[in-house]
Amino acid sequence: MKITLGTRTLILSLCAMLAFWTVARAADQPAHNFDRWEKSIAQFEKQDKAQGIQEDGILFVGSSSIRMWDLKKYFPDLPVINRGFGGSEIVDSTHFADRIILKHKPKVIFLYAGDNDLARGRTAKEVAGDFKQFVSVVHNALPETRIVFIAVKPSLSRWKLAGTIQEANKLIKKQCEKHDYLAFADVWDPMLGEDGKPRPELFKKDGLHMEHAGYLIWKKAVEPYFPQN
Repeated sequence: MKITLGTRTLILSLCAMLAFWTVARAADQPAHNFDRWEKSIAQFEKQDKAQGIQEDGILFVGSSSIRMWDLKKYFPDLPVINRGFGGSEIVDSTHFADRIILKHKPKVIFLYAGDNDLARGRTAKEVAGDFKQFVSVVHNALPETRIVFIAVKPSLSRWKLAGTIQEANKLIKKQCEKHDYLAFADVWDPMLGEDGKPRPELFKKDGLHMEHAGYLIWKKAVEPYFPQN
């Protein structure tokens, strides 16, 4: 089919408009503020200096659901390390990996993040891409460390995002199934009641953070992925 000069001009104009729109849209997106976590990261570094680096342990990292988990209480006989900082997203754990994760050379890393990411407007595909980047950074330094993604949980306060959360979980689970050193710990289904909605007794008054009953479900979900020696 012969393309006329007018058609070619129209196509070029549309391409230019699309490029301008894409750049403008990107410019409207605020830059991710990693500096907001500096105090938390510095505190972790202070702990490492006081206690010494704990190599070959089991490291939990991610947002407030990790930060609020009393790991020593639930796993008293295991070398667990808590590196959760509330409000964080997957990209934050990736950005600070060298300061809070890699130096410990953990045998297993449990990551819980994506919850805040989706609530702040990231898409399921973007969250899955962020997880892929996290894996790349960790495995570039620690290729035999197992990374277990704890599924983004269902919660009362964010139930309107249920469909997007399930899509993100599905995409990340597919990634995990393709790699020997990745795994997916499902907490979604166990946290739902017979009505198919989040069980209220698992949550604090804010409908987002968990009570002891919720952490018992998480404990059961992660235990199969602990090192056997």
